[in-house]
Amino acid sequence: MYKYTWTILCLIIINGLFDSDIQKVQASSLFVRQNKLTSQSSKPKPVTSPLFRIVKNGKYGFIDKTGKIVIEPQFDLAWSFIDERAQIKINDKYGYIEPTGKLIIPPQFRLAFAFSNKLALVVVEDKYGYINTNGKLVIPPQFEEALAFKNGLAAVKIDEKWGYIDLSGKLVIQPQYEQALHFNEGLAAVKINNRWGYINSQGHIVIQPKFEEILGFSQGLAAVKIGDKYGYINQSGQIVILPKFDEAWEFTENLAVVKSGNKWGYINPSGERVIAPKFDMVTSFSEGLAAVKVDNKYGYIDTQGKIVIQPQFDLALSFKNELALVYLDGKAGYINKTGEFIWTPSNYYY
Repeated sequence: MYKYTWTILCLIIINGLFDSDIQKVQASSLFVRQNKLTSQSSKPKPVTSPLFRIVKNGKYGFIDKTGKIVIEPQFDLAWSFIDERAQIKINDKYGYIEPTGKLIIPPQFRLAFAFSNKLALVVVEDKYGYINTNGKLVIPPQFEEALAFKNGLAAVKIDEKWGYIDLSGKLVIQPQYEQALHFNEGLAAVKINNRWGYINSQGHIVIQPKFEEILGFSQGLAAVKIGDKYGYINQSGQIVILPKFDEAWEFTENLAVVKSGNKWGYINPSGERVIAPKFDMVTSFSEGLAAVKVDNKYGYIDTQGKIVIQPQFDLALSFKNELALVYLDGKAGYINKTGEFIWTPSNYYY
């Protein structure tokens, strides 16, 4: 779907990446939980605010929400903190740091992904496995491909078929699908005979595979493609919003992005148009705001469709922890919800 093509393109631009090994990047930030203070002055001071990636002189580091540099730019690549770990790249290997900037898992992997359910997907040679937050391989590299854990299950590929493992690495749904996605709200999308349907966590088909394209469930609904249009089904497989959109995304904050013709707008879970399709491009709502493109510039609207930050950016992403990453004249910076820069745009090419 166009959403994922656009998202991947934006993330490649954001990171300035053209490394064929990079398969995923994240544009989110993590609220770093406050650590218990110790009396040992030699211990790094715990970080108690969200951290945000920056690039300075070709190296990646992190700032806090005031724009203060917390971790000096020093890495060849870096991603956002999840479970108090962030992937970093030094030379051609990937490892992890903690929020103080301390290297907690030395660079050793060909690829490394974000932690989820306290485990992270890593690639060793040409196989996928999982490590814990201490860097121990708890599920040995053995899979042809794999996804991160979500809700206690992960999709893995064995002998050209996809199935699911639990957190111990045990196969709980045998490999049998052409493709398989994450579990969302108790159901996962799987592909059988070139058509998509949904299974439950026991592997039982609950919605027959009959759709050309689908998304995961959110707020009890999932976008599906029927013919050349998109609509929404409920968890019983019933069509509850008729297929009439040229594109349709997941619901977030009670609104879903839909495309009519060449313009984008938003509907509610009843299928009612809340914000008319009038934008050239949009993002999903996050923290009450969404980025929209008007006359080749991006700004932000609220859930009523009112422009609250005037279109002025070349590219704008969703707000996370009160800040949003924006691009202006080929440079990246962070703004707050008033549109004020807290990190002045700086050149991100290297």
